[in-house]
Amino acid sequence: MKLQDLDIIVTAPPAPGWGGRYWILVKLTTACGITGWGECYAASVGPTAMQAVIRDVFERYFLNENPENVERMFRRTYSSGFTQRPDLTVMGAFSGLEIACWDILGKQRDRPVWALIGGLMNERIRAYTYLYPLPKHKMADFWTSADQAAEAAADCVARGYTAVKFDPAGPYTMRGGHQPAMSDITRSVAFCKAIREAVGDRADLLFGTHGQFTTSGAIRLGQAIEPYSPLWFEEPIPPDNLLEFQHVAQAVRIPVATGERMTTRAEFATVLRSGGAKILQPALGRAGGIWEARKLAALAESFNAEMAPHLYAGPIEWAANIQLAAAIPNLLIAETIETPFHDALIKSTIKVENGYVTAPQAPGLGIDVDEALARAHPYTGTGLHLEMQDAPCNYAEGNDFQGGAPASDP
Repeated sequence: MKLQDLDIIVTAPPAPGWGGRYWILVKLTTACGITGWGECYAASVGPTAMQAVIRDVFERYFLNENPENVERMFRRTYSSGFTQRPDLTVMGAFSGLEIACWDILGKQRDRPVWALIGGLMNERIRAYTYLYPLPKHKMADFWTSADQAAEAAADCVARGYTAVKFDPAGPYTMRGGHQPAMSDITRSVAFCKAIREAVGDRADLLFGTHGQFTTSGAIRLGQAIEPYSPLWFEEPIPPDNLLEFQHVAQAVRIPVATGERMTTRAEFATVLRSGGAKILQPALGRAGGIWEARKLAALAESFNAEMAPHLYAGPIEWAANIQLAAAIPNLLIAETIETPFHDALIKSTIKVENGYVTAPQAPGLGIDVDEALARAHPYTGTGLHLEMQDAPCNYAEGNDFQGGAPASDP
């Protein structure tokens, strides 16, 4: 069994665009005709350039290789260009291709991927969702309204969710960590208070920040929301100085979570060793794929840390996350995004039911991809999957941070 063909589809989810401006889907086919699907997460170059990277990685390290040889292909890619260090773009390309290999292996053996990476540990996977506007809400108002966020949270709990995520604080700025505006702290407290009152003890609060703050700024914000007992304080500082996370973790009585913008065990290990985080959030389409994430879960066990696979992408990465989640003992929770397009793209083969996902029993990733639908929604814009704003934090007039805003081109 050898890998022979690669196809790449860049799909744009329709408005409102939850999950990013586009999803980079890869399809591998073996010489014997078995196909596998993968997804590369949020590359730091545009989709045209990223397709060239994916093809280069495939032709160098995957073409004519047996898809069983995941470790060999990882080591070759990780060492590419005399590096042997984390590279977001290269490892993003590798991750999507690697996920597709596991899909092939599961189909060839007529077994789910979880059966090939340790077997079934969790029959049901606890899921959480980001807070999105209800039909009655105005999009422009939702992101700064604590009352509307509380209504959305109550709706999620009514549908069975036991955890909800929100991120009301500050601008998503390219200027690095900053001190939060006092108005951002006030709004964050208001969101936590309103949501906690709406859900009571029926759901955990997951507070996100997208790595916006300096270490001291994150501590100020984190201490302000402590009374509402969030389950986690997500990515409180930028991921470019991993040792700084420990200072936040030591000063704030909320578990620190991080990992969306990190890749490979090399980066996560630094956070674990320093005590900077006890909840790890790898995005499998960037972190090195399923096998690297399985290794990370084992490493995290030794530090009494939990796994919470991250999702701001399409349903193929979600399917990979679910396969990992089914197999590991230190699973906390897995992120999900429910839109008609996510559901249709995998023909409803994985679903959230009453706040949980049942471990898939079908071979491979357990999904049936609607390839025609993916091709019918090509991405034609110029923006990246996610982007940061140039403008700095507005200390005078406050900030209108649309954390889950629609994917519109700049």
